[in-house]
Order: sequence, then structure tokens, then C-alpha cells
Amino acid sequence: MRRFLFMFSAIFSTVFHAQKKPDLIPYPQSVTMQKGKFVIPETLILNDKLPKEETEYFKKRLGSQVKFQNSNKIEGTHLVYVSMPKHKNPEEYKEKYRINISPKEIFISAYTDQGYFLALQTLIQLFEEYKDDKAIPAMEINDYPKFAWRGMHLDVCRHFFSVDEVKQYIDYLAMYKLNTFHWHLTDDQGWRIEIKKYPKLTEIGSKRKESMVGAYVDNTFDGKPYGPYFYTQEQIKEVVQYAQQRHITVVPEIEMPGHALAALSAYPELACTKGPFESATKWGVFDDVFCPKEETFTFLENVLDEVIALFPSQYIHIGGDECPKTRWKECAHCQELIKKNNLKDEHGLQSYFIHRIEKYVNSKGRKIIGWDEILEGGLAPNAAVMSWTGVNGGIEAAKSSHFAVMTPGAYCYFDHYQGDPQSEPNAFGGFTPLDKVYSYNPIPAELNAEQAKYILGVQANLWTEYITDFKQVQYMIFPRLMALSEVAWGTADPKNYKEFENRVIRQFKVLDKMKVNYAKSIYNISGKVLPANNGIAYELTVSQNPKGIRYTTDGTEPSINSPVYQGPVAVSKSLTVKSAYFEEGKLKSAVSTQEFTVSKTTGKKITLEQQPSENYSFGGAFTLVDGIIGNTRQLGKTWLGFQGKDVVATIDLGQKTAFSEVYFNTLENKGSWIHLAKSAQVFVSDDGKNFKMIKEIGKDEIQSSKGKIRLNIGNQNSRYIKLKVENAGIIPAGNPGADSKAWLFVDEIGAN
Repeated sequence: MRRFLFMFSAIFSTVFHAQKKPDLIPYPQSVTMQKGKFVIPETLILNDKLPKEETEYFKKRLGSQVKFQNSNKIEGTHLVYVSMPKHKNPEEYKEKYRINISPKEIFISAYTDQGYFLALQTLIQLFEEYKDDKAIPAMEINDYPKFAWRGMHLDVCRHFFSVDEVKQYIDYLAMYKLNTFHWHLTDDQGWRIEIKKYPKLTEIGSKRKESMVGAYVDNTFDGKPYGPYFYTQEQIKEVVQYAQQRHITVVPEIEMPGHALAALSAYPELACTKGPFESATKWGVFDDVFCPKEETFTFLENVLDEVIALFPSQYIHIGGDECPKTRWKECAHCQELIKKNNLKDEHGLQSYFIHRIEKYVNSKGRKIIGWDEILEGGLAPNAAVMSWTGVNGGIEAAKSSHFAVMTPGAYCYFDHYQGDPQSEPNAFGGFTPLDKVYSYNPIPAELNAEQAKYILGVQANLWTEYITDFKQVQYMIFPRLMALSEVAWGTADPKNYKEFENRVIRQFKVLDKMKVNYAKSIYNISGKVLPANNGIAYELTVSQNPKGIRYTTDGTEPSINSPVYQGPVAVSKSLTVKSAYFEEGKLKSAVSTQEFTVSKTTGKKITLEQQPSENYSFGGAFTLVDGIIGNTRQLGKTWLGFQGKDVVATIDLGQKTAFSEVYFNTLENKGSWIHLAKSAQVFVSDDGKNFKMIKEIGKDEIQSSKGKIRLNIGNQNSRYIKLKVENAGIIPAGNPGADSKAWLFVDEIGAN
């Protein structure tokens, strides 16, 4: 055992206080408060023999708070560091550390420099928290992560970020003990990595003629050339080294066989058709993909050779997601390849493609990881799965003894809205607030203990279609990255979410000091619709004192003189609730606005035969009778989304009720695979068992109404209404996502 000393000299108190535990994120596995305090000196004397890179990082982070002095002596130095002997299970123990803070000294022990670095991250947070007190409470911390893969992803293809900005991103990961940076380097909208053997990838593929702006449904473009933007190989090496110094692994992603338009714009001979092609200006999924011919595999192997030389990571991410099969179905070479290799279909051809790439990557001593579509047609022998469409991909992989990283969109997509969409910047859609991220458990309940060992960890993803600059990157990851870090560390406790939220708010002081543009959505008022005796009620919550909430129901702006919120606001007729949070007479939050359209179904009992996708399930079935008409520009809280499923909803009005109209909305956004319903049927019943169809409309009527359906059904007097809305099914050729299951989005089902 070697001992390095670096003790903080201090004047200390041994008086015992019943002290609250520190506001650390992620919270350690064990914190035991002890007697006394360690007084922070003006100058910390550091021993010269401490691990150099980690200690320099520590000094840089705390340089504005304390002074440092180096010493080659043990006596008089201020912190004791013990490097533990190599453990027989080095991978399991490499991130384990212990900190013991006493009035006399601070003592760190760890098995590796990585464990020492993680201990320093904890120590930095303690210094930040207690800097005003000038003393840190005595405590013992025993800590280690639950998951080996604690990741954040960054898409630099839709929008590009500089080397310095990528380094900042890596610093954020290090601060909260994440250890994997997934760098999404190629896609339809841009190729961002220099490949010396194929210079046209960056000469042509790193730029596009314009970019989509605003909401997707607007289909508008800025008319401005974008790029050329890419990282040279020297810049890549610089970033990788920077991450290594922070004990973060950089995992590169080279997309294949889909999301390849930028590459095909440079080398069109790699496609199934002749082109010409250009880097995509729209967001979404496109039919033109890599053709599985020999020259394509030669190209990809050469690309991977250069990628592998730049990135020392065990895993190379090869994408594998959202690969339309349209071109392969029409391609004589692809059809011959299917026949020659006795493949079942084009999904089998995708499996063939991934198997070949995996075999090559394995020959270089590396492994592949890909999005869960690589399961199509059979998983390659040594591949790991990144489960994004839900948890099923991870479950399937683990049950077949393959490793998986859990990153389901419902919990881990940070391009989703994190607050009320009406008061948030334009985002991709979805609704993933801080508390939802914090509630995630990466180990699916369907796995037994042995299968659970194949869950490597958890990762959040930041796709940048609607994120044009680094300030917006900061806004979208903070504070949700803090929730992810505690989930990944294994200490998240959703039952005590408020306690976590309080720790987050106290961390904001650190982000303020760093001038990080974090989201303040948790300060804003959150609304939830509840069923009530006479319809619905609107519950308002805020992270601060709820007595600071003021609201109106007549559409006027709330002021300090508006009614004080006392409890859920009754909504028995159509109205608009506006609310805001005030403190010491001053407005402290954005004004929240919610319009209600009350009908005879509002607040009534509703059941669904099939449940919505978890990504678009906020509020469950009740969302369809909560009195809120969905915003067609924001797929956040007000819509339910169903992929490949029909919507069959039954509403119990409670008693026989007269009505003559039924209405609902459905969406069309083909670029996002969202299609209008194929048909709709309305049924009525008095007993909830025997239903009679009273109205049916087809695709033409739905299209002519642009999805805003108002059905005159004649005079009815029934207790139950059943609405069946038929999904468009498989997306036809010529559309984004062809051959995939269409999405059906539905909002409020009303009756008058």
C-alpha cells in the first residue's frame, strides 16, 4: 500500500452538531455524519506525489475559492490519499472510493486514479456547498456506482458544436460522475469527422444548402447554407485526450445502413440508385440508404479503420436505426443477395449487413453497439444493444445474454420538452420533466437477477434538430443531467423526489457561477387535471411555497392581487386558467396558461383497449377527456401517441345522456411517421356491453377535414360512447419510414 499525504491544515471544532447531510449529486451510496467540522484553510498544501492530472483538475475547479501550495514533504500537507492494492475484480472496484472528513484531515482511499478522480468530484461539491461556512462537517462517505455505463449523447450532425463546446459538454459529464460520451458524428444532415481516405465526405457531406426552422409542421427553411462543419482528426484526438483526462470514454457513432444521405451525397455509388443526392435539409428519415454491395463494405471498413485508430473505446456505435427497406426492395442486387444467402426478407438483409460489420470490428479487437433495430432479423453474435424505442430491445438483448444500455425515449430523450410546452422553447415533442427522468429504473422488471447483469447502464440522448447553439444545449441537459446521474449511480429515490429537487436547486448556484444557461422549468407552475364530481379540477403545484401561486379564470393576467391558490380549481365550464408564482410581491415565474373546452365527456371514466406508447402517454387515457384540446405544433402533454395500434376508447357518461355530436383530432406529420387515421367509427350503448355503430367515416373524409373531426350523429341518448380510430398501418413506399408502423396521434374526445 502506498500512502500519499495531502491534509488540509485547519482550525477545527470538535463540538458535535446534529448536521443535515450534504447536497451531493449524485448522492453517494453511504454518508455517515460525524462529530466536528473541518475548517477550510486559505491555502491548501498539496503533496507533489498525488496523481497529477486529477489533482490539476481539482486545483483548476477550486482555484477561485482557495489557494494552493505544493510540497514534497508529507509533514504539514493537508490530505491523506491511500491508493489501495489492485483488487481481484478490478473492473468492479475501479470507481469505488472512500472519503473520511475529520476535524484533523480529509482522507481519501481508492483502488485507481479513476476512483480518486470521482472522490475529488465529491470533494469539489462539498467545498462549493460549504464555502460560505468556511467549514465542512465531519463525515464518512463510502461510494461506488451501480452501473458501468453512465452516458450522455450529443448529436453534432443536425447542428454542429465547436471543439471547445464539446469539451464543456464533457466537463458537465465529469462534474456529475458520468463516464461515457456518445458522439453522434454522421447522419443524413451532415458528416462531421475527417476521413483521410475519403476527403469528399467532409468536402461535400459536411454541408447542406439550408436547414429546417421552426415547428416541423410549418415545413419552413432558412435558405442559408450550413457548413462545411466537421472535426479534423487532430481535433478528434484532442477531444478524446481531454475526455480521458476526466476518465470519460468517448464512443463514436458512424451511422449505417440508414441515415446515410450525407455520405451518399459525396459517394453516390454506395447507394442502390444513381442519385444524385444531397445532405438532408429536413429532419426525419429518408429512403436512400447504404446498399449492401461489396464496394459499400470496403468503404465502411476503411472508414472504421480510421475511426478505430482515433477512438480507444471498447465499443464502436454503428447506428442501425430507422433504416427504410424501400430501396432494398426495389434493388436487383439486394434481392439477389437475399436469395443467395437464404435470408427471409429485407429485415434479414439488415441483419446480414450488421453481422458483416460486426465481424470486421471484432477482427480489430473491438465490439459494436447499435440502436435496438439491430435486433431485426437476428442479433449479431457479440453485439450490444442501445434500447431507445422503449425497454423491449434491452429486455430481448439481456434475455439472450447480450449486453444492453437502456435509453428509452420516454425517460432519456433530452430533446423532449421538460416543462409546459407553452412556456418552453420549441422542442422535438414528448414530455420528459425532471421528475420523470428521476423516476426511471434501468433494470426492467421482466428480468431476473442473472439477466439483469447484462444491463450495462443508462444513457440520455440529445438530438439537435431544434437546438441551434450551445446555450440551448445547456438549457436542454440541465438540470435533467443531474437526475440521470443519480439514476445511473444507483441512488435515485423517486419516493423522495422533493428532497432531490431541493438538492438540484442548491446546485444552481454552481451553474450560475459557471454561467450555464440551465432551464428553470421547475420554478414554473405545473398543472394537472383531476377528475371531480362535476367534471374536472385543475391542480397547480410549484417547487416553492404553493401560497405564492396567484391565478385567474377569466383570461386576465395574474397579479399579486389575484386569488391565492388554495386547492384544485373547479372547471365546470369552458374557461382559461392563468397562474403565476409570486415572492415578496414580485413575479418569479412564467405565466402558465391553460384553456379548457368542456363537453359532456369531460372528466368521465374512460378506458382504452390498447395503451399508448410510453413516449407519448402523459396522463394516460384520461388525457382524452381532460378538457384540453391538443396543440398541433407541440406534441408534449396533450396528445396520446400509438405506433401501429388502433385507438379504441370507451367513455362512461355515468347515465343516459343526450348528445348529437362527437369530436376528436388526429395529426399528420409524415416526416415524423405520423399519419392521419384510416377510418373512424362511433358506437353507443346503454349497458357497456352491447354497442351499436351509429357513424363511420373513411380516409377521404378525415383527410379533407385535416384531422379535425366533427361528426354529426343525430340525436342520441346513451350512457356509453365508444370511438374506434383506425391506425394507417404500415407506412407506404415513398414516405419517410416506409415499411415501418405508422404513428397515430389523438387528443380530446368530446360530445355535445
